[in-house]
Amino acid sequence: MKRIFIGFSILVCFLYVVPRGRAQTASGPAGHWEGTIKAPGQELAIQVDLVADKAGVWQGTIAIPPQGIKAFPLSALSVQDNTITFAMKGIAGEPTFKGTLSDSPRSISGDFTQGGMTMPFKLEWKRESTLVVAPKSPPIGKELEGTWNGALEVGGSKLRMVLKLANQDGAAVGTLVSVDQGGTELPIAPIEQTASHVKLTVGAVGGTYEGDLKEGRLVGTWTQGAFGLPLVFSRAPM
Repeated sequence: MKRIFIGFSILVCFLYVVPRGRAQTASGPAGHWEGTIKAPGQELAIQVDLVADKAGVWQGTIAIPPQGIKAFPLSALSVQDNTITFAMKGIAGEPTFKGTLSDSPRSISGDFTQGGMTMPFKLEWKRESTLVVAPKSPPIGKELEGTWNGALEVGGSKLRMVLKLANQDGAAVGTLVSVDQGGTELPIAPIEQTASHVKLTVGAVGGTYEGDLKEGRLVGTWTQGAFGLPLVFSRAPM
């Protein structure tokens, strides 16, 4: 059985939200879609949300419940007449969807490609999309800005983690990378700091990290589902 996408054992791929949009018409690509990718011997369930802002700029997310992926932001999203294209930036093999919209019944069908493989996919419109605006995270202290390295001990193996935190345009931003699980940069939102304590939410995998700054290190716990594992970050060498 061929495996589709990168499946991460502990860290999969974050709470990511896009500016709120409304499906304002009874046709077109806006809305919440559900369907499958058909691979040899299996079908992989997917859910896609598509919205357009007032300027007509399309944005969207994809969820892959069997792999624990939630609200992963779509990139290279293009709507041209009845042709819809979008990708998952940062995932190995550059997963890309290209489909055609049909209004009777309302569906999107086409080809999914990843790492040289091509498989059919089909989505059916279920309801209007309800993507919600995420508030900006307040700025963090200088002591937290920068790149941090750590590792999770999972089943006798080490999973290297890279945490990047910064202030941009008056707000805290950050990403978390599981180096040994494909190297995808997972945005963090929100980022919360109270004195030396920090809480980071990576909602697409239902994960959080809480730790305290102690002697130049972040000492805390990564929690995902029923798992809670110690995770210590140290400053990356300059």
